[in-house]
Amino acid sequence: MSSSRLPSRRRRKPVHSFNAGAYSLEEEKLIQQAIENSKKMENLTCGGRDLHIPCGPTFFPTVEEFEGSPLHYINKIRPIAEKYGICKIKPPKGWDPPFSVNMDETEKKFSTKEQLLHRIQEGISFGDGEEYCIRDYIQMAVEKTRLWIEDHVKDKETGEAMQTVTPEYLEQCYWDLVEISHEKYEVEYGNDVDSEMFGSGFPRSERGRGVSPSSTVSDTRSNKSANVADKASNKGVSNRNEIVILDSDEEDDDFETTNNTNAETKSNHSKQDQKDLPEPKFGTEEFYKESYWNLNNIPNAPDSILQHIKVGINGINVPWMYFGNLFSSFCWHNEDNYLYSINYHHWGAPKLWYGIPGTKKDAAGLEQVFKSYLSMKMRDVPDLLHHITTMFSPRLLQTADVPVCKLIQHPGEFVVTFPRAFHGGFSMGPNAGEAVNFATHDWIVHGADASERYRSFARPAVFSHDRLTFTMANHLQEQKSHHTCKLLTEELKRVIREEMSLRKKLFDAGVRDVSGFIDLPQNRLDQLDEESADYDDKRLCHSCKHICFFSCVACECSQSKVSCLRHSHYMCRCPTEKKYMMVWSTEKEMNDAYKEVESFAEKLKPVLQQDESDLASEEGTDEVAVRGEGSSESQKKDQIEQNSTASATKEDGKVTEFLIAPGAAQDAHNYESYVVDLRKDSSLSILPRKGQRLLDFIRRNTLTLKRPNEEGSHMSSEKKSKLTSDDAQSQNEVIADGDISQDVETVNIDKQYSSKVPEEGIDRSNS
Repeated sequence: MSSSRLPSRRRRKPVHSFNAGAYSLEEEKLIQQAIENSKKMENLTCGGRDLHIPCGPTFFPTVEEFEGSPLHYINKIRPIAEKYGICKIKPPKGWDPPFSVNMDETEKKFSTKEQLLHRIQEGISFGDGEEYCIRDYIQMAVEKTRLWIEDHVKDKETGEAMQTVTPEYLEQCYWDLVEISHEKYEVEYGNDVDSEMFGSGFPRSERGRGVSPSSTVSDTRSNKSANVADKASNKGVSNRNEIVILDSDEEDDDFETTNNTNAETKSNHSKQDQKDLPEPKFGTEEFYKESYWNLNNIPNAPDSILQHIKVGINGINVPWMYFGNLFSSFCWHNEDNYLYSINYHHWGAPKLWYGIPGTKKDAAGLEQVFKSYLSMKMRDVPDLLHHITTMFSPRLLQTADVPVCKLIQHPGEFVVTFPRAFHGGFSMGPNAGEAVNFATHDWIVHGADASERYRSFARPAVFSHDRLTFTMANHLQEQKSHHTCKLLTEELKRVIREEMSLRKKLFDAGVRDVSGFIDLPQNRLDQLDEESADYDDKRLCHSCKHICFFSCVACECSQSKVSCLRHSHYMCRCPTEKKYMMVWSTEKEMNDAYKEVESFAEKLKPVLQQDESDLASEEGTDEVAVRGEGSSESQKKDQIEQNSTASATKEDGKVTEFLIAPGAAQDAHNYESYVVDLRKDSSLSILPRKGQRLLDFIRRNTLTLKRPNEEGSHMSSEKKSKLTSDDAQSQNEVIADGDISQDVETVNIDKQYSSKVPEEGIDRSNS
């Protein structure tokens, strides 16, 4: 065959490598993170659909229990409640404190945080929103919520915009926005609003039970605080032969201290007189002022450790106000210093809370989920979780075998979070809440864990754990339990052992001991006041930001740096001979304190058996847990049986089961027909006023509706009708007949808002 007949061959095209261009290191990180996250989400149903989170416990104290100390009641329910991390407490019938925020104040404005809901999983910092007075913020939040409901909730048959929506549907929409990000949604959140400046929702105590406004920590404290080493340098330390005498009693300080002492003496006399007064009865005007359920008072309740902190710390022992909007979020976090927290809902749409138990295992489980989901981001920002800017679905926790529960908090209800328990959530519309911290004697172990955790991130604590520990040792008469006194003994032993060991190590290495030559002010152990807090700010470790309460190391090379005994080698590269130790607490003083506490714990042993009996009684609080209005005996028995398995652990030990939590069934029944209602005459559309009994006002201005169709749509048009004139007149009469003072004006936020109510769905039993 001739070559001319041979078929022609196709030549293979040379292989060319594809070059998409170089990515920056940051882009590479984001790509890898996106790939990893997509793998994690493959087996998860995104958004709010098929999200099944069990409810946490709800407790219903009696009037007698509510007239007592909230710390005693919380300690009674703690064996059950702490297994969930969070719980809800519903006050007894008749609880209705007057709302004490001045809504007419328009000059004072608070700043807000702008949250990008569609990016809230990414851990990005919140931007600054607009500034508002309280009235303007609530009006803005009501309008924003109303517009969203009208735009997203339609009648299934007619397509008309609805004015009501169920909490379940809002939860689904929230996670659709967060996880699927099918639309952009921005919301301004009025968080951490200073209650000293804008007012607390509770009336002020006339017996001095709250922290004095004049003692509240302000930004000027940090400006007044000069470093200990700086003062030492100014006194003349320039070489190793010169010793510094740190003198804190200058003439001006003496004058100020004398005046403060005189004022304090008068205050103590006044408080002693007030102690002789009987406790006010539940429901009276005085009760709302003086009860320790008042969030201004609870940090100073009997047996509260925080009562020894006499300086006001915003958000710790001075409440913060929170003004929420639809989907405004309080992201996953646990409390400062692993304290307890208590949150009260004054007015508005509910808040949805998620929580996990405060055990080390479960807290580590959440942190691991957080790290795996945002591993790239956390390489740059290791303490990202402490920034409280990240929200992720509780479904991720369930997938990682971390037990999680939820609560829906309505006006008039308290939510308590337990030490180290992570929690987060969001608002279902405009609302006003208030929160503060407290600590019982069992907290001491959690406080130690928090202190160690903060040191690993070089995060300053809000107060010195060491100071508070030794202050507790100075108030042994408050120790009622051998168990809690033993916890204090063990913590003192741990702290003293480490302190003495490190001192010896540093002295052996050549650090100078100047204890015999330097005159330092003695640590005050009776309380933490403004002067003590200022001084603590001056002795933060340069490396880990720990407050050097017992001693510190300084160097001749610096006028500003001091170090804790653990990290003196990080302070500078100078030879050890140039460094010296300043000691505030001698070994004898520390050991004497320990022996005194140990001896006191031994004295409590004879009543240990009685304590254990009381503890067993407290742990058997199933009846307290499920007690509620309208509960039948059979319901109580059923729920008591459920309590025994409500927090049972699987045999493999992997995850705690949350079946039916105590009180959850009763709480669900109470709000079976609840909807978030933005109609014209609903309580959400009427601005709260100072002096109102808001719970009665809300009850009388809320028409409970039958549950609407859940599929993103609500009642059909056939079930809708306008309120008749008789209905409207009856509603107005109800408002007029409420327990609201006659001089209080009710202001409708939008008088032009039309009201359509499904007539068949009206339940007037509460009216």
